[in-house]
Amino acid sequence: MLLEVRDLQVEFRTRDGVSRAVNGVSYGVAEGETLAVLGESGSGKSVTAQAVMGILDSPPGRIAGGQVLFRGRDLLTLKENERRRVRGAEIAMIFQDALSALNPVLSVGAQLAEMYTVHRGLKRKEARAKAVELMERVGIPAAAERVGDYPHQFSGGMRQRIMIAMALALEPALIIADEPTTALDVTVQAQVMELLARLRDETGMALILITHDLGVVADVADRIAVMYAGRIVETAPVHDIYRAPAHPYTRGLLDSVPRLDQKGHELYAIKGLPPNLQRIPAGCAFHPRCPIARDVCRTDVPPLYEVGPGRRSACHFWPETLAGAAGANSTGGAGGAGGAGEPGDGGTSAGPAPGPAPGPGTGPGTGGGEEAGGRD
Repeated sequence: MLLEVRDLQVEFRTRDGVSRAVNGVSYGVAEGETLAVLGESGSGKSVTAQAVMGILDSPPGRIAGGQVLFRGRDLLTLKENERRRVRGAEIAMIFQDALSALNPVLSVGAQLAEMYTVHRGLKRKEARAKAVELMERVGIPAAAERVGDYPHQFSGGMRQRIMIAMALALEPALIIADEPTTALDVTVQAQVMELLARLRDETGMALILITHDLGVVADVADRIAVMYAGRIVETAPVHDIYRAPAHPYTRGLLDSVPRLDQKGHELYAIKGLPPNLQRIPAGCAFHPRCPIARDVCRTDVPPLYEVGPGRRSACHFWPETLAGAAGANSTGGAGGAGGAGEPGDGGTSAGPAPGPAPGPGTGPGTGGGEEAGGRD
């Protein structure tokens, strides 16, 4: 495993108390693999990435526990000068707001060239030539003419390509892309995702894709980790998630995706709001919004049950959700609230499962090690 996050815990101290933004997150990504980390705003997916990169604002943020192992070395134990040698060269990050991330008073060429002068010791002329090569590689037209332009002179999609070029500059083994398609139109979103997938295939790098949008990960990700209010609630290969989600929250996200084959169908929305991280409900944090919640859900935090090969779900009643999804897909019915199928197949969503729900002990339990946390 290239990167392993183990039982990571991050908290923020505020005037109103302590928010546990990341509460026991564990996940891993292998060489050449793409892991999508999915969740609503406030789920902790971006904070987890910041902790991995060593760029967490502290104070008020604080890593309260856990490990971040990169090629077997715990990054959390490194001194800041050692972390700087890892950032960019071995792990790079693409931020969601390219206009804010880029320096407005420096040309994009100067910012790209700086990667080579600082980290590789190249002379300015050589570094500028490398910057042009990078811009061409990520598909910026007339790169040699535009290398002297400033960030505001590029469109949103082109600025995001500049950010991708900066991440690629030092040929890292892992790139973390934090909402890389935010505020881009659908066509440009697809182009950016295609670019990331192509570069991953060309370089063999691993990719962690942080997003709230299931639509952008279907054809790119190998696995998905779904986060909610401080925990990972489901992990599975991408096709299994789309075919038959094993957690009600995942299914709700899928049902909320607009479908071209369901004209006139009311778009589903998960009721309620994510919880306040300082007042997370007892038991399963999703139970106030869950359509199948029982009494046990209000008192007992569910572990991550093993629900199939490479699949885990933090739901006491995962067989009900899984059986309902499989049943709806096999009959072609669009039960439940909306529609969710496999990537690219236009499949239908899961309907509610028939019959009584199994007890919370059903299925092999795994404990709470692969959980996630908190604030976006």
